[in-house]
Amino acid sequence: MPDPVTASADPVGGLVLGALGVLAFSMSLPATRVAVQQLDPWFIAFGRAVGAALLAWAYLRWTGAPRPTRAQWRRLAVVAAGVVIGFPLFSSLALTTQTAAHGAVVVALLPAMTAVFAVLRAGERPSPLFWAAAAAGLLAVLAFLVAGGAVRGALTVADLYLVAAVVLCGLGYAEGGALARELGGARTICWALLVSLPVTVPITLLSVAVHPPRADAAAWASFGYVTVISMFLGFFAWYAGLARGGIARVGQIQLAQPVLTMAWSALLLGEAVTPASIGAALVVLACVAAIQRTRRPALTPAARKA
Repeated sequence: MPDPVTASADPVGGLVLGALGVLAFSMSLPATRVAVQQLDPWFIAFGRAVGAALLAWAYLRWTGAPRPTRAQWRRLAVVAAGVVIGFPLFSSLALTTQTAAHGAVVVALLPAMTAVFAVLRAGERPSPLFWAAAAAGLLAVLAFLVAGGAVRGALTVADLYLVAAVVLCGLGYAEGGALARELGGARTICWALLVSLPVTVPITLLSVAVHPPRADAAAWASFGYVTVISMFLGFFAWYAGLARGGIARVGQIQLAQPVLTMAWSALLLGEAVTPASIGAALVVLACVAAIQRTRRPALTPAARKA
């Protein structure tokens, strides 16, 4: 039975829930950056998924959620590959050598990637006005990041890790948003976390055996954040928002995520943000507002039957 939270279209509610999800995710890169200074990146990537899976199991037991169908299990595997395994792993590997602010540069591509997969996987057909506003927003985000000093140097292996993270995350967002129309946002991420356990548990145990985790309170607090908020609660709001407001359109709220990430980086990590960044940030928010005024993306006939 679909979760009533995501059972019907609600553009305004989708926007609010999506914004809450983005706010939760915006501190993921700074928190990961703090954690990888003392904890093994493989432990961070997979250990947080195991911890979040324990919370997911408790939630599903408490709510008495019915088991997914065979077709839904296959789609949940795609979600797990994207947001439970792919993005955490590649972003953790990248942030062992790159700053969180630099990571925000590549993550700026995530809204566009989510929109592309919304077309390919969820059957949405955004309007030309949507694509124009999305492109303007992307350019504004990149301008913001350049003004903030996050763009430096040539392409590195860490950048390739971040690109892989963004592609897999965009796939996981779109597939999860479409599946949330049937399962609900909370159940979608919970089942995805459980279906990933055969991968996440062995790798976590191996990481602990090879590199026993030892860290200070700040690193463990950061690990706790990416486990409870980034990997679990944030997706409750995010997938519900995508399902209610349209994956492509609500996904563009992520344009504000690099802005927020750089703000967190400045506050928590001491990374500088120049005054010129403020103007670019205002343009980003204007583009997000313009996107939200476009019509809700149409669905293909196949997607309507899902």
